[in-house]
Amino acid sequence: MTEKKIKIHIKNNHWAPGSFPTDAEGEKNFTITKDRFYKVLNKFPEIKEKVEVFIDWDEDNFNSSIKNSDILVAWNFPIKNLKEIAPNLKWIHVVSAGVEHLLPLDWMSDDLVLTNSSGVHAKKAGEYGLMSILMLQNHMTKIITNQKNKEFVSLFSNPIAGKTVVVVGTGSLGGSMAKHVSALGANIIGVNKRGKEAEGCSKVITIDKIDTVLPKADFLYLALPETPETKDLINKKRLDMLKPTCGIINIGRQSVMDYDVLSEKLKKNEIAGAILDVFSHEPIDKNSRLWDIPNLVITPHVSSDDDGNYVELTLGIFISNLKLFIEKKELLNQVDRKLGY
Repeated sequence: MTEKKIKIHIKNNHWAPGSFPTDAEGEKNFTITKDRFYKVLNKFPEIKEKVEVFIDWDEDNFNSSIKNSDILVAWNFPIKNLKEIAPNLKWIHVVSAGVEHLLPLDWMSDDLVLTNSSGVHAKKAGEYGLMSILMLQNHMTKIITNQKNKEFVSLFSNPIAGKTVVVVGTGSLGGSMAKHVSALGANIIGVNKRGKEAEGCSKVITIDKIDTVLPKADFLYLALPETPETKDLINKKRLDMLKPTCGIINIGRQSVMDYDVLSEKLKKNEIAGAILDVFSHEPIDKNSRLWDIPNLVITPHVSSDDDGNYVELTLGIFISNLKLFIEKKELLNQVDRKLGY
């Protein structure tokens, strides 16, 4: 008797403003095609014959396919009555690191496993982190504003050795930056939930002690997921604790910081400069005030996604886990349904 194959439903998204991906370039970069999938699966010949794959778009054939699928690979999906719609579903892999769009996770049944792509971004995010810290150290946000205003002003800077970077969130994104920047002699203070040590950080404190280090920061680097605990963490009170010479970078989620207060402080030169890569609604509206804030550089959520390699890297995590799934072993990158990451 032929062994029943494990069915995998892969749900791609067509691009749409305010969704993921947000534009046509993003759609090309993030789409899991048959060729891309089998390029990675072919490296695991021992499991290739044990699975069947259905690749689709949006919710075109979602209900008909998911009802007999064992595994779902997607970014978003209908969560209402999922247990009834997909009675065989045992595992969902989210193709991003963040899962805030699925919170709260009370829709999950007890036996359903949720994994994410955390770690896939580390190399690219580390290089972006190094670039953005050095941009702020070299006054590039001010220089770009001066260029817009046709002002030629000499703004001199020094090597970054001895400067203090406070990195809030020392996971794969923040931690990768810390390794790069600490190698140049900067002092990196890590902030995370449990005070867990992180490579590149001279010390790490728990997030409830963050007020003790904010006044020391020459740079504040935010690399946090969106959870109930992280929302509005960097509010007006905490932005007021920063030195006016401090530069700020956010590659986590907009909800972590009050962008309105930040904008006012940038306009008043109470913050030296900022580089923002994440926004609650993407793309930013053309009439957003952020476009005209001085000493602010906007990057369109590109800090951690490889050009052309993202799908392959994500599938590397997924298919390594698929091997564990077939072997009935515990999966890596499991999302804690209480913490939300």
